[in-house]
Amino acid sequence: MAMRLQDGIFIAPFHSLDEDPTLCIHRDLELIEFVEKLGYEEAWVGEHHSAGFEIIASPELFIAAAAERTKRIKLGTGVVSLPYHHPLTTADRILQLDHQTRGRVIFGVGPGLLPSDAMQMGIDPSTQRDRMVEAIEVILRLFKGERVTHKSDWFTLVNASCQIKPYSWPHPEIAVASSMTPSGAKLAGKHGFGMLCVAATQEGGYDALGNNWRIANETAAENGHVMDPAQLRLVGPVHIAETREKAWENVKFGGLKYAEYLRQMKRPGKSLDEGDKPIEKLVEDGSAVVGTPDDAIAQIRRLQAKQGEFGTFLQLAHNWADFDNTKKSYEMWRRYVSPVINGMNTARQDSYDWAVNNSPEFVAQANKAISATITKHKAEVAAKAEQEAKVA
Repeated sequence: MAMRLQDGIFIAPFHSLDEDPTLCIHRDLELIEFVEKLGYEEAWVGEHHSAGFEIIASPELFIAAAAERTKRIKLGTGVVSLPYHHPLTTADRILQLDHQTRGRVIFGVGPGLLPSDAMQMGIDPSTQRDRMVEAIEVILRLFKGERVTHKSDWFTLVNASCQIKPYSWPHPEIAVASSMTPSGAKLAGKHGFGMLCVAATQEGGYDALGNNWRIANETAAENGHVMDPAQLRLVGPVHIAETREKAWENVKFGGLKYAEYLRQMKRPGKSLDEGDKPIEKLVEDGSAVVGTPDDAIAQIRRLQAKQGEFGTFLQLAHNWADFDNTKKSYEMWRRYVSPVINGMNTARQDSYDWAVNNSPEFVAQANKAISATITKHKAEVAAKAEQEAKVA
């Protein structure tokens, strides 16, 4: 039996500069409540400190609030940028969340994405991946209850330990960000972590999927682990509606603002030109879906053909459409995409087809039974009348 693909969302978040930040943050909380009611299994929240668009600085604070508004959905840090934090305080915050959420938190880790974040902290980007590895290996020791003494060029621990043990056993699930380089895959394989492929549908990231998964599995085997595809999560942007035309009309709301932000982050000083169609390009190269549920299904099949089985698809919360149409897109995914991907209606279809194919025989038998019942009733009425006549 094929693995069931879970549904999730990945909230970076992306909010344009013309909106009120307070409303944006509260709308993100409302979105998590909404998708939980639809049955989504996971929601991930990012960490950023600059550039104005991705305005959640502490996924832990956000998750603490979201946990009070929800009951079932798992909440992931997507991700804690480990080089920005002391490992002891990071471990303490995650263990506190593990207890507050009663085991619903997933500890997503990464080196940090935006160069502007690192620059503000005086961190050399070339050190970030090594620091991520160093930090998580110390955090694992703290999760195990060890007292740790460790001196680094960027943090010091002296006989340090966490005050509380994990709520989850042996500790909260850990997932490491993986995009195009093999560093995340190597770390995941070494420790048996899950993988969070944040660029799974993008050019470069899509091509690296198979290679990074192979590296993770090879590294896991060398370290006595087995990679679990159920803990492999792929991220990609999607917006769907009843028709492609309606979906494209919806994304006029915020698609260009999103694209301009990414353009400035990747190609500083090069703004979008009049006539540029960046979202159309993303759809053409397979990076995004703007269309119908059938288009979304095709994207998942494409990823499965490339990668094989994976545990969760996380829709990127890009805010290309207004909030009502954004929620409608997530609802349509759950109503029309997820059931097809997971074969949820195959038994219903089989039952329907069986009933339809045998309908002539079944109707004939039912009509025969009806006719026999009527004939029997008439005979009983006639017999009763005859009996009454004899008595009279």
